[in-house]
Amino acid sequence: MSSALYKQVAQQILSRHAQDLPDLRAAVVLLPNYAVARPLAQALSSAAKLPAMLLPQMITCSDWAASIQLEAPIQPDTQRSAALYQALRERHWFADTDLWGLSRELLTLIDDLTRHHVALPKSAHEFSQQLAAAYQMRSGQAMQFEARVVHELWYVMAGSAELDNVRAYQQRLAILAQQVETPLYVLQTHDFNQPEARFLEACRARVPVTIFDLRQMAQHAPDCTLLAYALQLGADSADLRSTAAALQQQTAVPSNQRLQLYAAHSLEQEAQAADVQIRHWLLAGKQSIAVVVQDRLVARRVRALLERAQVLVQDETGWTFATLSVSTVLMRWLETLENDFYYQDVLDLLKSPFLFADAAAIQRKQTAYLFEQWVRQHGMVANLKNYLTVAQRTNPDLMPLLMRLRQAAQALPKKPAPLVDWLRALHDSLEILGVTQGWQADPAGQQLSQLLAQWATDLHQDRTRFSFAEWRRWLAQQLDSHTFHDDTIQSPVLFTHLAATCWRSFDAVLLLGCDAAHLPAPTDAGPWLNDGVRAVLGLPVSNAQQLQTRDDLLALLVMNDTVLVTWQSNKDGESNLLSPYFEMLRALHLMTYGHDLAATELAATLKMSRLRNTSSDLPQTALMPRPAALPALLPQHTSPSGYNSLMACPYQFYARYILRLNELDEVREEPDKRDYGSWVHEVLHRFHTEFPLLSNLNRELLESALQRISTEVFADALAHNYLAQAWLLRWQNLIPSYLDWQLENEQSGWHYLDAEIPFSIPVTENLTLRGRIDRVDKRVENPETQRVLDYKTQTVKQLKDKLKVAGEDVQLACYAHVQHSSAAAFISLDKEKVTTIAPPHNVGELATLNIARLNTVFLQLQNGASLPAHGVESACRYCEMNGLCRHGNWETQKGSNSDE
Repeated sequence: MSSALYKQVAQQILSRHAQDLPDLRAAVVLLPNYAVARPLAQALSSAAKLPAMLLPQMITCSDWAASIQLEAPIQPDTQRSAALYQALRERHWFADTDLWGLSRELLTLIDDLTRHHVALPKSAHEFSQQLAAAYQMRSGQAMQFEARVVHELWYVMAGSAELDNVRAYQQRLAILAQQVETPLYVLQTHDFNQPEARFLEACRARVPVTIFDLRQMAQHAPDCTLLAYALQLGADSADLRSTAAALQQQTAVPSNQRLQLYAAHSLEQEAQAADVQIRHWLLAGKQSIAVVVQDRLVARRVRALLERAQVLVQDETGWTFATLSVSTVLMRWLETLENDFYYQDVLDLLKSPFLFADAAAIQRKQTAYLFEQWVRQHGMVANLKNYLTVAQRTNPDLMPLLMRLRQAAQALPKKPAPLVDWLRALHDSLEILGVTQGWQADPAGQQLSQLLAQWATDLHQDRTRFSFAEWRRWLAQQLDSHTFHDDTIQSPVLFTHLAATCWRSFDAVLLLGCDAAHLPAPTDAGPWLNDGVRAVLGLPVSNAQQLQTRDDLLALLVMNDTVLVTWQSNKDGESNLLSPYFEMLRALHLMTYGHDLAATELAATLKMSRLRNTSSDLPQTALMPRPAALPALLPQHTSPSGYNSLMACPYQFYARYILRLNELDEVREEPDKRDYGSWVHEVLHRFHTEFPLLSNLNRELLESALQRISTEVFADALAHNYLAQAWLLRWQNLIPSYLDWQLENEQSGWHYLDAEIPFSIPVTENLTLRGRIDRVDKRVENPETQRVLDYKTQTVKQLKDKLKVAGEDVQLACYAHVQHSSAAAFISLDKEKVTTIAPPHNVGELATLNIARLNTVFLQLQNGASLPAHGVESACRYCEMNGLCRHGNWETQKGSNSDE
């Protein structure tokens, strides 16, 4: 169909310039985009039937206008936005509002006012007069507050001696209209905007102007009659039945051979359908396939599927810089500064391939690994100064990294500064971090570097000062409003948007994500762009944008003979409507020809694909995982805690200590019970080192000493987190009870002997048991008799439950074996009372049996015994490996294995 339309255009141009052939340079053709130039040139050459021909000038209206030089300077939009922000800030109209976002919306409305309220000016003076007249006319009318704000700011901004881009474009068109001397031919798909319509009207007074309106041409093409009627119905809601009856009497051709609709049940199914159809087209030899993207989320998944199949995608729509990794490293650096070097921000920053790009990749990875290990080991949460202090003492290898971060941070201003100063300081900071060097090796990084430099140039005269937070929001908005296009990829598969398809033809077109929410796209995106404000200001409302979308869609359908439309018929368990344009077209086609345009062949292909990928018609029953560990992976040493994990759930032990998935400790950002237990352990160790025997000592002296030591131990935590004060108060409330317990302990014949005792004993030839005993007491009458004690901040009930079943908790038994002790107990330091909880079983016998069991189990593991995930509920409740074993999603196997 497209060749016939181009042929009509070519024949009309040739008929009017027959006397000039083979030289058509006396004509100018205004194109909607440059992709149209080639097929139009081919049509002209074919229709002329000449061996050689000089083509007419083919150019877009904006590029033609850009050839006109203006004397007045043009103010960049970045500078206008900053000036508008300052005007809003000074007027205090909008408290607690994102002024940058508001400035962006207002700038759009201000430009629209300029387009629609001012005719094409012949000079800057005339332009100023027109603005003043328009301002006085509108300001005399009653306006709501929002509209008056826009109008007032429009007049303020328009009063600048410099032109903005819209005024410059209008003035160039005005000058061009007075210079044009050749006939004009215009390819049109939708109504022109105000400046271009006025320009063409001015040109008609001097030269012939011929417009080829694709909407009118479609109504006279038999293959496109139904499409044109259907889309027109979508606008005025005419009677479908009468239209269908009229079409049946005409020679209109059914559209099911050129247009098909596919309803997917999910995002993944829609992406798979697009992937299958595109690859099918490629196998059929199609050389140009357009994917017109309405839903970017689905497009992202389609692109991933295609690239997995080694099908590259050429993307005309591009990606905003805010979504690219080159900008992520930039914004992560600013977040790191704003959040006082919060460790997660620093870790994310260190994992960027653009940071420290001047160093070897292996060195960058090693630095990130060392920092991650270090913050987890020392519980570092934030504050660069604190990092430097601790690193100098504990890990000097991190000092070059931290010093470089500090140097980069010092490059940025410490007080409000103009945007240009922020941008220049940012460049210096990123150079110190090696980011700019990394950008130079990346196409997106190169474009971003150029953008930052361009913004600095645009804003060099603006001396308005902005805080760090204001500047960061401005930068985020700039990155979100500029797009990166990767021009290095050439592919038969092209991602584009609807407006860019005007007058273009492809071998096949896929319209992706055409539900009612995306087509037509919502236009009422903010409080300042709503139709109420626009109507008061005399601007076109959202209906005009929807009409343009409808016209562009018609042009696409008219110019292309193979089109597939996809959408998700279900979202979040609810029905999701097809675009009203295609719903009207489907209904009209069904009434006229009895076919609903469904892509039945594609649906059948997808169904067969799913059947081929399914090994059974019945779902597999998920079973309890029971891996066997390779002998070489078995740990060479374990602790009582590891032994407890093995007994509680073998699979938990497998994941934690064989796969080593829990090697990294979490950084605790707020003090918790684990920290509390560590602090109390240290307090008691220091206290009993200073006072091994409490009997016959002054009670007030002991309590004062314990209070002093407690304050010293908690001091570092209190300096970094005020919540540690609550844990200190909790322990201080327990001090009298602890002294009572210790004095009773001594009266019963047990005296403190030692604490924090490390041990390492062999269990098998390839296994060592390692750990640390909290405390050991001795009997006064027989010092050889010892008792091992383990401090716990758990309740008495929890500790009694641990010891209820012999051998279920192995910690005390292991300690007793190490010390050859026949006595052991937990010391509960919970709430307001200190209590001793001893096992109800023979400790000496239990210790021997526990070590023998550990020996036996590890010999079984070396021989290939499995490690099933048969943990009890108490073991699974807080297990971090729950998502790995997927407990609750499988059924326990019947029976048991001999190795369990």
